[in-house]
Amino acid sequence: MTTQETSSSPLLVGREGAVATLRFNRPAALNAIDVPMATAFLAAARTLAADKSVRAVLLSGAGKGFMAGGDLGVLSADPKQGAADLIGPLHEALTVLDAMDAPLVAQVHGVAAGAGLSLMLQADFVLAAEGTRFNLAYVNVGTSCDVGASWALPRLVGMRRALEIAMLGDTYDTAAAERLGLINRVVPAAELDAEAMALAQRLAKGPTVALGHLRRLMRGSLDRDLASQLDAESAAFQSCAATADFRIGLDAFFGKKPAAFTGR
Repeated sequence: MTTQETSSSPLLVGREGAVATLRFNRPAALNAIDVPMATAFLAAARTLAADKSVRAVLLSGAGKGFMAGGDLGVLSADPKQGAADLIGPLHEALTVLDAMDAPLVAQVHGVAAGAGLSLMLQADFVLAAEGTRFNLAYVNVGTSCDVGASWALPRLVGMRRALEIAMLGDTYDTAAAERLGLINRVVPAAELDAEAMALAQRLAKGPTVALGHLRRLMRGSLDRDLASQLDAESAAFQSCAATADFRIGLDAFFGKKPAAFTGR
């Protein structure tokens, strides 16, 4: 793996083949998001979106936890301006990552709270280490959510459960998170790095354009009626049919061999 930033950077950006890695790096603060981290996250998202060789993105956190949320010190000093300085780049980064074809995988350990949980919910796949704790937490400090939690939670767990998670501010263990659908699966802590990278590499070897269409079709389905969704599916399929990977997939099927997709 190559890493482009120094160990003191708030966000470590690396590559392992076609997988780009983003590791939040404020371990002494449980990776609470401050303004430098938020702006670094946006810059990294823009760079990855412009790089067609990136075929999967893996999010993680350094130290003892994935992310404890926004830095309350920033918000305490000037609540309104601090919120704007944090939320602006975070939200823009999410829209950039959402538009990419490359799937987003999150590997979570220790704690995912506040904006950390919100960010985790935006991933297409979430692997969590045993013992991880989850809390949306915003209500506990007297505020509503950000970083897309109000969009993701009802889609993942249903409206009634989403309201419960958001409005009661309870903490959930990995068993509850998996049962609710907040995460895909739980793995032993010692195996989290390897399992998450294996999943990201598997996705990176897939037909990237098709995966991009699939993630957008699924995410947009609850906002469309059936006729509109069928139109979107038709347009996406025709787009995929024009790719090199579609021809590779057909040749592999008829040749009874594994497909070696190129992402194009």
